Amino acid sequence: MTVQLELPIAAIRQPQNPGDKLTIQERFEEFHQLNPWILTHLEGLTADCVERGLRRIGIGMLFEVLRWQYGIATHGEPWKLNNDFRSRYVRRLIELHPEWSPLFETRKIHTA
Repeated sequence: MTVQLELPIAAIRQPQNPGDKLTIQERFEEFHQLNPWILTHLEGLTADCVERGLRRIGIGMLFEVLRWQYGIATHGEPWKLNNDFRSRYVRRLIELHPEWSPLFETRKIHTA
C-alpha cells in the first residue's frame, strides 16, 4: 500500500500574524491548528513505512515525500512548511503512536 495525498487536499494555511516573538513551539501549535491534515498524512506515511518493514525512519524523508506528493496534488503549489517544525511533528507522531518511538531518532530540544 502506498500512501498518497487524496484530492482535494487543503491548501497549506499560514498564521495571519506569525509574530517574531513566538517560540517555535507556539508557532508550531498555531500552524498545526490551521493544517491538521499534515499530521494525518505524516501518520499515513509512517504507517506505510512500518507496514513495509522499515526499522528506522527519518522525519526529513517523510517531509520530502509529503512535499513531493503535495506538489503533484496541487500542480506545483509552493510548499510552505517550516523545517523548524520537523522535531515537533515527530514528537507528536510518537505521542500518538508510542510504538513508533524506536523508529525515529530524537534529540533534546534546545529552544522552546
